[in-house]
Amino acid sequence: MLILTTFSESRLEVFTSWDVGSVLERMGNSDKIWLRCIQLRDRTAIARIINHFQLAPSRVDMIFNHYRIGVDENIEDCLFDNYEILTHQKQNRELEVAKGSILVGSNFIITFETPELKIFSLLSHNIEKQTINIQPWGSDYLFYLMFHAILNNYYTVFDDIYIKLDDLEDEVLSSSADESTYQKIAKMRQSTRFGRRNFQSVKSVMTMMNYEDFRWISEPVKAIFNQDLVHHVDSLWQEYQTLRAWMSELMEIQRDNIASKTSERINRLTILSTVFLPITFIAGVYGMNFKYMPELEQPWAYPTVLGVMALIVIGSIAYAKQQRWL
Repeated sequence: MLILTTFSESRLEVFTSWDVGSVLERMGNSDKIWLRCIQLRDRTAIARIINHFQLAPSRVDMIFNHYRIGVDENIEDCLFDNYEILTHQKQNRELEVAKGSILVGSNFIITFETPELKIFSLLSHNIEKQTINIQPWGSDYLFYLMFHAILNNYYTVFDDIYIKLDDLEDEVLSSSADESTYQKIAKMRQSTRFGRRNFQSVKSVMTMMNYEDFRWISEPVKAIFNQDLVHHVDSLWQEYQTLRAWMSELMEIQRDNIASKTSERINRLTILSTVFLPITFIAGVYGMNFKYMPELEQPWAYPTVLGVMALIVIGSIAYAKQQRWL
């Protein structure tokens, strides 16, 4: 699906279609453009869009194959960012990763979203309802709003992770956790890396804004970037470090719990082996085929040997419990 938002100081229009040609025809030279390409996996269609905006053909591969995560240092034709954003799903309280690309030009922004990025949909809705007024601004201000929405999204994501870690900590400390608990923590820790990459993308953009040949963001929007997003990135980075430390601590405790349970099982098996070792020896002795076996002809010999074996088992178990080995 393609969603085209065109705006200028005097008007704002939103057009939705599945046909690339009809969308490209509606673009005016004087308009500022936000083109959302949602679940667009047609390589030919992507190439038509890239060609329409006179961008480097290599961008097609970068979008279609989704490689080189982060902001591209080559900014001759546009400002290009391949993103992977960790988002929160309210329906099932799960976290998912949304992949896509953002291309920023002098009067346009193109976003390729796989899947649809809800925070961009909310931003688009607010622009359409004019809750957010972007008409006096350029496409660079829209790019700022996107990064602002991405960073705000991580406050919600991190809050959800805090809640889940509270529950997992209860499991770990109550010793009711198992191997699956460790895997949950490890998976969650791995997913938070996407947040780090997003924060690094913001920092990369703010660094690139100081380049002499950087023309994709105007001076007023640069000032907003520096005033607002720097604080957000620093705050989220501290939360990120706190979460990583907490996860590492829980993983270490859970590893100790698993090692302790494993050691306890091995200890019990060792005690059982020790208990049955003398019994095995006695059975081995009396299992030898010799003619002159001691007490072989005595009627009380067999029950006596069984009684001795039973006393050895009972005595060994009693001693192990007295020593708190069992």
